[in-house]
Amino acid sequence: MTLEAYRAWMQAREYSAGTMEKYSRDVERFFRETGAPSVPPKQAVADWRDSLVARGYSVASVNAMLAAVNGYQEFCGNPQGKAKPLKCQHRVFCDANRELTRKEYFRLLEAARQSGAKRTLLVLQTLCATGIRVSELAYITAEAVRRRRAAIRCKGKCREILLPSQLCKRLERWCTRQHIHSGPVFLTRNGRPLDRVTIWKEMKALCKRAGVSEKKVFPHNLRHLFARTFYGIEKNLSKLADLLGHSSKGARNTLGRQKSVRQISCVIFC
Repeated sequence: MTLEAYRAWMQAREYSAGTMEKYSRDVERFFRETGAPSVPPKQAVADWRDSLVARGYSVASVNAMLAAVNGYQEFCGNPQGKAKPLKCQHRVFCDANRELTRKEYFRLLEAARQSGAKRTLLVLQTLCATGIRVSELAYITAEAVRRRRAAIRCKGKCREILLPSQLCKRLERWCTRQHIHSGPVFLTRNGRPLDRVTIWKEMKALCKRAGVSEKKVFPHNLRHLFARTFYGIEKNLSKLADLLGHSSKGARNTLGRQKSVRQISCVIFC
């Protein structure tokens, strides 16, 4: 059994690119740290899970890494070798020490401007203005910008994201300067879609200049900021779930969604 074969197995089951990347990385780490055989026994998986806890990883992080190894066990035809995930009591509150505020978000934008990190600036604005996951950034294409909407496919579900006009104007200017006429808007120097690790590093590089704690600066926190902003305007959890891709039902009130996007755009870009 090889990691390449595991990736092919995940691809055949239409796992997202981000999930395949993370699962491959976590499984590789598991074998590196445990020295387990190609078809690992359950005890080896359970011991690794417990060692992660002992090293101070959060329950959510441990379970996310364990899911990768358990998926590998399914691929190997060894479901009996899967270890149980840790039980997690869901919190009904957000840790204020880790939540990014609107003022801190604007300080990050200003830091990006001052340092000349134009691409990072646009990535921050795109994530915060749409609420998409960082793994979904590749769906923001030149075609989507022209249509003012993007079709997002993630975790077996499809949803449509309306792009704020101010964001589209900025992305259009970026595409013109970078000679991007089709495909993803955000690319590396080699012409590949920007990956989450690069985005994470570029965001962290802004912290000192912006005067924002590093523990608050990561892509998913921009999704949280979008959610808090939207709920502050709409007070509608059902509509928010649809926009974030948590709902199994598509939004039906397009006019209402356009109004919401305009309102959020004013908050995010003011």
